[in-house]
Amino acid sequence: MREKLEQRSFLFMLLLVSLLFGLVLKPFWGAIFWACAIGVIFSPLQERILRLIGHKPNRAALLTLLICMVIVVLPVLLIATSFIQEGLALYQRIDTGEINPAGWLEQMRHAFPLVPELFERLGIDVDSIRQKLSEGAVATSKLMAEKALGAGQSTFTFLMNVALMLYLSFFLLRDGHHLIEVLVKALPLGDARERRLFSKFSEVTRATVKGNILVAMVQGALGGFIFWALSIPGPLLWGVVMAFLSLIPAVGAGLVWLPVALYLYASGDWIAGSVLVGFGALVIGLADNVLRPLLVGRDTKLPDYLVLFSTLGGLSLMGINGFVIGPLVAALFLVVWDIFTQEFNGEDPYKS
Repeated sequence: MREKLEQRSFLFMLLLVSLLFGLVLKPFWGAIFWACAIGVIFSPLQERILRLIGHKPNRAALLTLLICMVIVVLPVLLIATSFIQEGLALYQRIDTGEINPAGWLEQMRHAFPLVPELFERLGIDVDSIRQKLSEGAVATSKLMAEKALGAGQSTFTFLMNVALMLYLSFFLLRDGHHLIEVLVKALPLGDARERRLFSKFSEVTRATVKGNILVAMVQGALGGFIFWALSIPGPLLWGVVMAFLSLIPAVGAGLVWLPVALYLYASGDWIAGSVLVGFGALVIGLADNVLRPLLVGRDTKLPDYLVLFSTLGGLSLMGINGFVIGPLVAALFLVVWDIFTQEFNGEDPYKS
């Protein structure tokens, strides 16, 4: 009796201490998660470096981390700086009246007279929409400017998180395999199940991060290029916005280029509008429809609809980190139920 009481008390204490430790690390969850992602994604590169230089784990981890900084961290910082600058410039142009969103709506109203009639039949007040659009554009641009200034004022915090991420990444690259073995021994789920879960974690994280970021970079670059080619203001700003929105499967970048194309039509620039629609639908859309299933759906072994819903759910619950965590949770959900079905029912759920 006493032995059972001691065991239950210890398990309760173990759970309590673990939860408290998680709360202590809560401010750094983003840095910890992306350090794990870097460790997973760049571990094959580190293994190649180890084979080239011999068994020198510290040097191999440091070289891998330097390569990561050159090809990932520094470009992201440069793009973020340019994005902030263009965001501030856009706010100034809206604030001075150089850009007038309400005027754009009025132009579209005259260019597409059937739309106001449809809105009137549906009981929608177009004037109210125009006013709210103008106020929303000013508020959004002001928010972007405040966030940009806030980012500049909190540079120390941001750089500290990046430094912590890189610092932890070094140890995860160097000692990652050892840490996995420690977790396999510690967790009471069964070694075979744990190794399968860790393998799925690595597989899905590598696929979603590399796949989604590559798709985002391609769509953002294509969107920025066509905006630059058509002399649309702020091509870098809108390219970055399209890159972020492309993390949402199926719709993504179309939320930016389609309204701009409609405005071009409304302003009488049919050639530029047609070029933007054709380029957006055929080139930018094709990049999403071709690359995402190949890079994300195939490697994660998740159906396209599950990738869509898990990505949207992850983004809504966890912000930018959710585009990885959402599909990861979905994949682990399928694996756990697969293990349950095979071991407790003796059936393979993927065999009819």
